[in-house]
Amino acid sequence: MAAPESDLMAFYQRFQTLSLFNDSSARLIEDLLLYSKNVEDALREENRALRRQLTDAQLDLEDATRSRRDLQQQVANTESRNRDLAQDNHHLKNNNPFVVVLIDGDCCLFKEALIRQGVEGGKKAAYALRSAILEQCGDFAGNMEVIAKVYANLGGLAKAMRRNGCLEAEETLKEFTIGFTQGKATFDFVDVGHGKERADNKIKETAKWNLRNYNCKQLLLGISHDAGYAPFLDELFQDETKKRRVTVVEGVPTVRELASTGVNILNFNDEIFRSEKLVDRTSLRTNTSPLITTSSSSTTTPTVSNGNLPTPTSSTTSTPANATASYAGAIGNASPPPKITLPIQPRPVNANARASATPKQPAWNPGPRGLDPPIKVSPAALESIKKRKDNNKLCNNHYLRGPCSKGDACCFEHKYKPSKEEIDAIAFLARLNPCTSGQDCDVEDCIYGHHCPNVKDGVCTHPYCKFEDADHPPGTKYRSTKTYDYFS
Repeated sequence: MAAPESDLMAFYQRFQTLSLFNDSSARLIEDLLLYSKNVEDALREENRALRRQLTDAQLDLEDATRSRRDLQQQVANTESRNRDLAQDNHHLKNNNPFVVVLIDGDCCLFKEALIRQGVEGGKKAAYALRSAILEQCGDFAGNMEVIAKVYANLGGLAKAMRRNGCLEAEETLKEFTIGFTQGKATFDFVDVGHGKERADNKIKETAKWNLRNYNCKQLLLGISHDAGYAPFLDELFQDETKKRRVTVVEGVPTVRELASTGVNILNFNDEIFRSEKLVDRTSLRTNTSPLITTSSSSTTTPTVSNGNLPTPTSSTTSTPANATASYAGAIGNASPPPKITLPIQPRPVNANARASATPKQPAWNPGPRGLDPPIKVSPAALESIKKRKDNNKLCNNHYLRGPCSKGDACCFEHKYKPSKEEIDAIAFLARLNPCTSGQDCDVEDCIYGHHCPNVKDGVCTHPYCKFEDADHPPGTKYRSTKTYDYFS
């Protein structure tokens, strides 16, 4: 019996459904295969990238290992060099020590017996100074070196020594300095020219520099005459270790201000230095000559006792031949020289008559440059500027010609703002220092003096004038205490 047509269609529909399902399964399988292939390709590529990174990491590790080993070797080599350097430094520190001697040669003077020998005397002075210092070093003398520098205005010092009478020819001092520097390679004589501040500053700067060097075992300073070094020593002695390394070498007796700092003091006066200051004996002879009589007639002559004023005593006998020398010696020891007050009262003189009788003197011309223009100074401003000391002192060059070429290296004050009156006071004080070129100076704005500004009524009023005789008007008289700037 034939199947109904509806049954056939049902089978056909079922077949169509099964075919669609098979096609869907085939596409699913195909999609799964494609997805798997893409995943596999991606993983394979990632794996290759990871392998490359691993290779690079291995190379970096090897390189880092080599670098670390190289660094370790460098560290080991550096530590070895440091140990060697430490041993070398220890050797240098203990086997190359030295002593530095800084002398203000304008005031701490070698004995005249040495200076008069010229070159040979200079060699003897250098040898004696070195020997005296090494003698103080005891068991360390064999390894100790001595370095000595003497700072002085050689031209002015030679003239002062000649006027004192301890030197006949000024050239002898120059010969002495040559011998002093030849006697030992580490010994030197430095000519600082005019101006005491130059020597002071050089000594202070050199002293500070050497105290920073641990090989400098002792610093000897020939400054016993100058109280101005007391603040400098006080500053150094803030460090107790530096205080133990500083000693003052005596020429003239140490001034009270330096002794009060507690500094060590060493005296070599027996063989090397002189203990007396220089005095201008030509001025003393000029001042005392009217008081000395050589007449055999009845006269009245003064006698001096312990530097007091003379007491007139009558004499009817002739003056002994050595009276002049003895009296000059007594005057040299007196301070100030004795003056005689005569009992005779002078008769009054008409002022107009005196003026007409005295001829008018022509103006003095010191030389090619001529007279410096006068500076009017306020006493208050002058006193204010003079009170400034050491690092607080104003820089002359900065305020008068400025700015200072030394800049921060200058040891004087630059930041203060002075008034007009104080500027005049600075200029006035700068004029008290002689210009090294004197009347030959061609510097238009030179701040130093080209003649003595202290002459009033024919008398130099400065007790320690720094200017030479040629810088004063002819016939100028000096105060009897004039000893130049070296011996204040």
